[in-house]
Amino acid sequence: MTDYLHLGDHRLAHDVVGQGPLVVLAHGMGDSRHSYRFVAPALVEAGYRVASVDLRGCGESSLGWDGYSRTDIAGDLVALVRHLGGGPAVIVGQSISGGAATIAAATAPELVAGLVEFAPFTRAQSFPVGSFLRVRRYRRGTLHLGRTLLTGSRASWRKYLDLAYPAKPADWDAELARIDATLAEPGRMKALQAMARSKPTDAGARLADVRCPVLVVEGSADPDWADPRAEGQRIIDDLPDGLGELTVLEGAGHYPHAEVPDQVVAVTLPFLARVLPRA
Repeated sequence: MTDYLHLGDHRLAHDVVGQGPLVVLAHGMGDSRHSYRFVAPALVEAGYRVASVDLRGCGESSLGWDGYSRTDIAGDLVALVRHLGGGPAVIVGQSISGGAATIAAATAPELVAGLVEFAPFTRAQSFPVGSFLRVRRYRRGTLHLGRTLLTGSRASWRKYLDLAYPAKPADWDAELARIDATLAEPGRMKALQAMARSKPTDAGARLADVRCPVLVVEGSADPDWADPRAEGQRIIDDLPDGLGELTVLEGAGHYPHAEVPDQVVAVTLPFLARVLPRA
């Protein structure tokens, strides 16, 4: 059942299932909590209380927020953890919300026991011209994202998603139709564009302030980077020594939690057991 956390004049849609230590699932831009439809039940079965949230401007959450930066989203995630009892919690973030989770952990260490970040945008990004010309996957992804940002084209976003999901879920046609229908709602694409325009420098500036363990999961076929493994390793290197670990899932793209959920659960559960023990 969908519940709502009211923050001023706005609201965040979320649902909570299960009993046990709290795990918060946050998705990427242009998506919704439905992207965790395969992972959330496995975490519940393993003994965790799982809260899946629609980011501001996404899914069933309200529109018209003052900002859509990682810092803004981090404040929402901290507010949700407090609303659900104050943790300690593990925050699972993907893409933009991976960076937001970093900021949440740095600003509220008493609430966050660990982070799991799928394909996170957490550092300042450069534009490697040589890689753009040489790596077709990266070039195509960059062009589709650029057109989406500049024009708000849902067709360009669908082309990006087709590339970013090299392994399609069994329900892909229905899922793509659901995503497209949501983005057709007035204001939803503008929220996506606002997130795309936000810079990850605010998250990168807080990596050194994180005090909890961090698991970074990259897909080797992610079109958002010419070298996803190198991007993940840079995040690990910017964290305090010993806190970060990197896993690369071969053949996965930007949405490993929906593409290869069994592999994601297999690497996530041991991490949760270590940083968020069950009673």
